[in-house]
Amino acid sequence: VAKMAAPTMEERKACWGARDEFWQCLDQHAEDASKCEKLRLSFESRCPQQWVKYFDKRRDFLKYKRKLETEGYQTPEAAGKS
Repeated sequence: VAKMAAPTMEERKACWGARDEFWQCLDQHAEDASKCEKLRLSFESRCPQQWVKYFDKRRDFLKYKRKLETEGYQTPEAAGKS
């Protein structure tokens, strides 16, 4: 089993920068990932795979949280009737 070394500060900054650029692109293109493919590849190449998975889940959670804050919570029954 290969031991993964912790990323250096420069590697972390490169990863976070690539993530931010990719997320900004998604925001600008209404989540159309096809328009942000190059940035996605850059994000994936600059970040450890576990980080990419974590950040993908984090983005989904933040979008969900933002939706709850703007629209409020709807029960599944109420959502089905609208």
